[in-house]
Amino acid sequence: MDATTSGTPTIQYHNIPDQPITAIVAASVPTFQRQVRHCFGDSSPGEFPLAANPSIFLHVLTTCNLDPQDLAKLEATCSFFRQPANFAPDYELSISELAAFDMCLKRAIFKPMTEEERQSLKQRCGGSWKLVLRFLLAGEACCRREKSHAIAGPGHSIAVTSKGVVYSFGSNSSGQLGHGSTEEEWRPRQIRSLHGIRIIQAAAGAGRTMLISDAGRVYAFGKDSFGEAEYGVQGTKLVTSPEPVESLKDIFVVQAAIGNFFTAVLSREGRVYTFSWGKDSKLGHQTEPTDVEPQPLLGALENIPVVQIAAGYCYLLCLACQPSGMSVYSVGCGLGGKLGHGSRTDEKYPRLIEQFQLLNLQPMVVAAGAWHAAVVGRDGRVCTWGWGRYGCLGHGNEECESVPKVVEALSKVKAVHVATGDYTTFVVSDDGDVYSFGCGESASLGHNAAAEGQGNRHANVLSPELVTSLKEVNERVVQISLTNSIYWNAHTFALTELGRLYAFGAGDKGQLGIELVNNQTERGNPERVDIDLN
Repeated sequence: MDATTSGTPTIQYHNIPDQPITAIVAASVPTFQRQVRHCFGDSSPGEFPLAANPSIFLHVLTTCNLDPQDLAKLEATCSFFRQPANFAPDYELSISELAAFDMCLKRAIFKPMTEEERQSLKQRCGGSWKLVLRFLLAGEACCRREKSHAIAGPGHSIAVTSKGVVYSFGSNSSGQLGHGSTEEEWRPRQIRSLHGIRIIQAAAGAGRTMLISDAGRVYAFGKDSFGEAEYGVQGTKLVTSPEPVESLKDIFVVQAAIGNFFTAVLSREGRVYTFSWGKDSKLGHQTEPTDVEPQPLLGALENIPVVQIAAGYCYLLCLACQPSGMSVYSVGCGLGGKLGHGSRTDEKYPRLIEQFQLLNLQPMVVAAGAWHAAVVGRDGRVCTWGWGRYGCLGHGNEECESVPKVVEALSKVKAVHVATGDYTTFVVSDDGDVYSFGCGESASLGHNAAAEGQGNRHANVLSPELVTSLKEVNERVVQISLTNSIYWNAHTFALTELGRLYAFGAGDKGQLGIELVNNQTERGNPERVDIDLN
């Protein structure tokens, strides 16, 4: 590439005095000769020889962890990245496709797949390794898969370290802490029986816990029922230590979500299965509430890969990944408009929420509260819908919204994460700031500017407000988890990028992981839990 085509400016020489040619010692100046760069293939002299060593470019693309969209743009702008690279395992693949495949191999859930399973996933995602990579990355981003995370369950809590070690604490009446007993724990305690098993995902429901290993196995303990018809209802027995769910042994599971009447799991191929609550075809199948066999979620999502599931009190949201982009489907009870279709009718099969297309919003994270839902878009906008009680939708009122509506009060905030509970919503921005709104019971919103024990920290908040108590921690928050149950007082966790966990809200059962004094039942200000999740 020469100077005239590369944009390099021509060097100008100024104020150099004229000298007689005889004053220059010619012998000391080597004769200048223009060197012609060696070229390869059909390249012309002066062109950058991309084809000289394709393996170098493959290495660069792979190690830079380029976004699948960037790889697609390379193919669109340069023929070198589109033509076959003649590399194993598929000599017909382009450099960009090979780079995407290599990055897929770095994913824990993809690496152990057989060649047949990989090809099946490729076709399910749209026939491209770039689309497979987008599917895998989307799942990791919205669920913190294979990263540290904390779950503020109904009365009990689960914390997973970056190495896959699990701690539990709080209420334990059903054995949901997994320690082999039914005694409460007021401090984080490691589940020793999981030694040698790396956990990548956790879910907590009323009296029940589910853990997912990097091998796709599901371990459950607490109530032995996948459906919880009402508070206090037990299964036929209590399971006080983690046990594999045998009915899921042939499904490689990557996520679980526990609703009030049902449980849902997501396979690594993006298929959704549900347990219980199928007697009236609420989830597209006919089963008894006590059924322990997983039933595939039929309908529109049978051939569309799903990257995230979120369970509310009586409904399920699915974040789907298609070649045309990301989309959200909902199924279950439609009361309050929480399914997002502009009505309050039930849906027996998953139905696409069309409002996001009208808003020109690409959903990236979904959250299903007990009675309302939220989404974060690729551009950082936040949408909420469903029951608006206590201001949990953040629109400045308590009105219901039957279709997703942008939270205008967050227009200057680029959100990356959202969490919902029982009439409560939290939003995390790209710079780590946290905003909350909705029901202020149990001081779970974190708005406690006054000294501990003073002021009205239980006030409801109708519009998003910065959680200044977390701002004062002076650490970047990466995840928020809050109790999503109508039967328990709420508590909240804030996880920082340093792996430090802060807790506030209800703590009467030890679910904060913090000892309370002077007959306290809650904490208004975030307090660090004595555990390092990194």
